[in-house]
Amino acid sequence: MADLPMAGDVLPPEIVAEIFSRLPVKSLLRFRSSSKSLKSIIDSHNFTDLHLKNSLNFNLILRRNNTKLYQFDFPDLTSRVKLRFPFMCSGNRNRLLGSCNGLLCISSGINEFAFWNPNICKHRFIPYLIVPRYEPGFNFIRFGVRMDGFGFDSFAGDYKLVIVSGFVDLKHHTFDSQVRLFSSNTNSWKVLPNMPYAICFSQTTMGVFLENSNSLHWVVIPKLDGSESPLIVAFNLTQEVFNEVPLPETPATVDRHKIGVSLLGGCLCMIVNRPILEIDMVDVWVMKEYGFKDSWCKLFTLEVSCFDKPLISLKPLGYSSDRRKVLLEIDGRKLFWYDLKSEKVTCVLGIPNFNEAMVFVGSLLPPPLPIDN
Repeated sequence: MADLPMAGDVLPPEIVAEIFSRLPVKSLLRFRSSSKSLKSIIDSHNFTDLHLKNSLNFNLILRRNNTKLYQFDFPDLTSRVKLRFPFMCSGNRNRLLGSCNGLLCISSGINEFAFWNPNICKHRFIPYLIVPRYEPGFNFIRFGVRMDGFGFDSFAGDYKLVIVSGFVDLKHHTFDSQVRLFSSNTNSWKVLPNMPYAICFSQTTMGVFLENSNSLHWVVIPKLDGSESPLIVAFNLTQEVFNEVPLPETPATVDRHKIGVSLLGGCLCMIVNRPILEIDMVDVWVMKEYGFKDSWCKLFTLEVSCFDKPLISLKPLGYSSDRRKVLLEIDGRKLFWYDLKSEKVTCVLGIPNFNEAMVFVGSLLPPPLPIDN
């Protein structure tokens, strides 16, 4: 019996591309090796962009013990693949710094970085970052925690990495910062004006990239004495400036240890811990229309007592396929599903304890190369 023709041999290429653009990366890589016509379509730059635009395929990546990575299909969480960091010498300081368009930004240490697409096993190391020491006086000390952020400047077609190092004057309760930005287009780092906020050390320092705002987001502190509430600050990748995000009206009991930020369903998400009559509650808010204070909507409220142990941190990661549940990362160690209708939480079984979790889109996009002048 003669071999049956492949789809790429009997249908117009544009129809094949539209159909295949909704498939997961692992299926595309399998089809790519089955036909020359499909290989030509899948390898094209136009198809890579179309697949990213139409992709409904997401992955959950977990970092465990700093040296191990696991990737799961999301939201099913059934298929697990063990990944390897692309660094030659993977140590115990490996970190995830962010994701964008299927690319991960990773670090093997304080100053070594790479852009990596684990689905197609391609990476690109970026120039080593030399961070000058900051020694204005005996009372200044440099903290080991810093803010990192990775995102895509859609106006310039440029992937950018932001590193913010914080310093504090213990005697006068003042702070300072150093801001550096890497551009994939120029393949270089540059120094930016200092950030006028202190880093919130009780929160994750990984920036939350929101595509429709072209910005990265963190929680920061206006003053070290605790006299002002924490803020969500946005760094616009095009304008390369910091701006404050308008927040909803929240109880005055919120302090700098009780607010967090994440991404949920393509919207900016804020997590607020608040005590009510000695019962700790967690509110999860989403910003329906970016930049508008009145568009904040409280999605749900959780009682901390619904978890077996005291809650340190909570971060929404994504919706289930039917959007009836939200996957929660609890204390950077466990995953739970929260049912929006029944208001019940269920532990996700079969997932190893981890240090960090991130949901990212599956794509064929290779790490960016510098633009030739």
